[in-house]
Amino acid sequence: MAVFTEVSFDNAAELIGRLGVGELTTLKGIAAGIENTNYFADTAKGRYVLTLFERLSFEQLPFYLHLMKHLATHGVPVPEPQADASGEILHTLCGKPAAVVNRLSGSHQLAPDSSHCESVGAMLARMHLAGQDYPRHQPNLRGLDWWGETVPVVAPHLTPAQRTLIESELAFQQQLGASAAYAALPRGAIHADLFRDNVMFEGHKLTGFFDFYFAGVDTFLFDIAVCLNDWCIDLESGRLVEERAMAFVAAYDAVRPLGSSERRLMPALMRAAALRFWISRLWDFHLPRDAAVLKAHDPTHFERVLTHRVNEPWHPAFI
Repeated sequence: MAVFTEVSFDNAAELIGRLGVGELTTLKGIAAGIENTNYFADTAKGRYVLTLFERLSFEQLPFYLHLMKHLATHGVPVPEPQADASGEILHTLCGKPAAVVNRLSGSHQLAPDSSHCESVGAMLARMHLAGQDYPRHQPNLRGLDWWGETVPVVAPHLTPAQRTLIESELAFQQQLGASAAYAALPRGAIHADLFRDNVMFEGHKLTGFFDFYFAGVDTFLFDIAVCLNDWCIDLESGRLVEERAMAFVAAYDAVRPLGSSERRLMPALMRAAALRFWISRLWDFHLPRDAAVLKAHDPTHFERVLTHRVNEPWHPAFI
């Protein structure tokens, strides 16, 4: 999240007023994140988040917004898009697509222990099951095809050693993506970006997942791998913390049992998830967009994570 488009209080109030959620009382830009313009929008009736979409189109957005609606109606704690009098949940503000969702309670758990990881693993499995009958389809827009398009763009900014690593890993993932084993992986709607700052807790109680705007139809294992590479690592070194990783996978498996192909390919998908975020952080760091409020992520973090996933492949002990 960031602020790329300045929204006046009056313009936001006009949109909020059409949604029946109360009169707007405060509007504050959110600095975290890098993709969309986001504001906290409080009203007399509740607390909401206003998002203007900077890259996603009017044609792409129904997949994300209706997925959130679908998950909410299936008991998964996610922000629910707010509709106007005609039932529309995709709006227009400042000439851009916009949405207003309820703000989840709680706060981020940026130093998780094994019990937090268990909660996230179990809820992720519930989310995957709940999304199996979601009728809309949209691919993961930051998937393998995007990696192949973007690596040549960021490669000139890399050292020779970094370029060797990123190009060799891309080749490995392209070969994997063409394999029968990869094609056999279960898939459906995934979050694809479920980092520590996209989950809310009150103490040890998980109160919700949010920021679904990288979601798409992809392998469930990729979603698991994204989580393992963030929730279950030492942030300074990028090394996996096996106790947390085991807790996460065991809790997920208890809700949606992992298949044999998922068990076998877990190390490879953990590499894929590390590559995806190294590429995107390189892209954002070296080719930044103007924003009134923007905090770019350090791309070298996921370079370290990828190096560890390549050199230290991990399978859960019970598999």
